[in-house]
Amino acid sequence: MKKMLFIYNPKAGRGRIREELADILDIFASAGYEITIYPTRKNGDAENVAAERESDFNIVVCCGGDGTLDETVRGMMKNEYRTPLGYIPAGSTNDFGGSLALPKDMLKSADIIIHGTNKAVDVGLFNHEAFVYVAAFGAFTEVSYKTDQDMKNAIGHSAYILEGMKSFVNIKPYHMTIEHDGETIDGNFIYGMVTNSKSVGGFKGITGDNVDLGDGIFEVNLIKEIKNGIEFQQLITALASGNYDLSDNIVSFRSGHINFTSEKKVAWTLDGEDGGKHNDVEIINVKRAIDIRVAKNTVKK
Repeated sequence: MKKMLFIYNPKAGRGRIREELADILDIFASAGYEITIYPTRKNGDAENVAAERESDFNIVVCCGGDGTLDETVRGMMKNEYRTPLGYIPAGSTNDFGGSLALPKDMLKSADIIIHGTNKAVDVGLFNHEAFVYVAAFGAFTEVSYKTDQDMKNAIGHSAYILEGMKSFVNIKPYHMTIEHDGETIDGNFIYGMVTNSKSVGGFKGITGDNVDLGDGIFEVNLIKEIKNGIEFQQLITALASGNYDLSDNIVSFRSGHINFTSEKKVAWTLDGEDGGKHNDVEIINVKRAIDIRVAKNTVKK
């Protein structure tokens, strides 16, 4: 009999999974899986069980938000196995689930795990610690996750910008040196994100066009210190329009290996979770590191 490790976060998305859990398990059992169920109780649980038990199963499935996915992938990256991963998005944001075109309907996502196909996607390493889709620092880092989803849906980029503007009063720039592909960038930055996703914090399109989750390359966007009202207005216009060329304060590039060095320790987030404070950060893209189950019609032949 096929064996499945089912990891789920009971608190994700305000406990949405509780109403769907029996039906999800029935879909898996009907497909012939013997299921080992593991509900998480605290931070690190998904990572630990995935690292310790992955080799015992034909597939690992996690159900929760991006944080649960992040922990599960981090655990799976700690060993040499390559067990397929199924993901049932159940959080409030679900950036990476959206990038994979996984439906918000949990039963439909469960069905994809049974009838879908594997897609090889990149995984990031942040000072050797795995993350799935975004490493970020600075002014807007927490804003995207605190903005109400209804507000995001109603006015898109503008919600992100309006919420971010509230934090400009207290912005403290970080002097950083950024190195990638033989190029060195030196300056004072108020924000930065290294991404492998089609949305961040629920906002689509802010990571650029034609994002490929398996090309071994990150999309990188940095915002320099704002020195006057004109620069501020140009920045807002650029962010609102998605045309970053309208602001000299935005630095964008694509790379699979980036180093950040700062005079003072900088607080980072990894997939929306606390990534600690660091002076030196090395971010590496591990190309097509894991196999995630997606709908067959979303994979190019």
